[in-house]
Amino acid sequence: MSHSDNEIEKSSAPLIEHLVELRRRLIWCIGGFFVAFLGCFFFAKSLFNLLVVPFKWAVGWAHLDASKVELIYTAPQEFFFTQVKIAMFGGAVIAFPLIAAQIYKFVAPGLYKNERHAFLPFLIASPILFLLGACLVYFFFTPMVMWFFLSMQQVGNDQEVQISLLPRVSEYLSLIMTLIFSFGLVFQLPVVTTLLTRVGILTSEGLRSKRKYAIVIAFIVAAVLTPPDPMSQIGLALPTILLYEIAIIASRWVEKRRAQERKANEEAGSSESTVSSETEDKAEAKAGE
Repeated sequence: MSHSDNEIEKSSAPLIEHLVELRRRLIWCIGGFFVAFLGCFFFAKSLFNLLVVPFKWAVGWAHLDASKVELIYTAPQEFFFTQVKIAMFGGAVIAFPLIAAQIYKFVAPGLYKNERHAFLPFLIASPILFLLGACLVYFFFTPMVMWFFLSMQQVGNDQEVQISLLPRVSEYLSLIMTLIFSFGLVFQLPVVTTLLTRVGILTSEGLRSKRKYAIVIAFIVAAVLTPPDPMSQIGLALPTILLYEIAIIASRWVEKRRAQERKANEEAGSSESTVSSETEDKAEAKAGE
């Protein structure tokens, strides 16, 4: 066997090991999602009833009879596919810690020790921030949006017809999932900006200088991600702007930490060079004697 063939074998062996490791991690991710999906599908109706609670709160805010809250489906298969969507969404949320852990275990061997320590807090902060965004949607913005839509109902009389809100199960689920996804995504802003600051792509000064553009982009993104009503758009834009300010503070903190680490490394390096020079001087003195 020639020298070039040996080189090819040596280079292909690590690649095969990485592919085997990747396959193992993917199996864990898919298996975890599938188990979570089955569990959520079994409790899909209960989960949907839980998601309807903000609608009931909105009915109470509108001073309507909360016992008469009703949702409909107009196609035979609509509620079944709604339950499938609930199971997929719930399965993805429940399996996310496992998926994130598998991604970290796959990437971690290629990182330095300090990089692993730096990456791990963001891995923990990301699902927590997503959960905070989801809670904000569930306890405040969904009732507020549904109250806004309920306020458009019309009580019938001699001059006007009766106009009542009867949401379809698929449309209501689409609304609340869109809001949860939008807020959960926006709440990742401090994590993303802090990571980019750590690698040197962004700076706190740069974020401050682009603040006015960020405000405009926040309202544009809110208009795209949320339903076409002013309540939900403003409700998403304002937290986005607040999170941008938090991101600036977090980036400034990262820069200070990095400057302190650099100073400590320089001081450690200078002390080591001083010790080594003193050792050399002593050795030269002994050699002269």
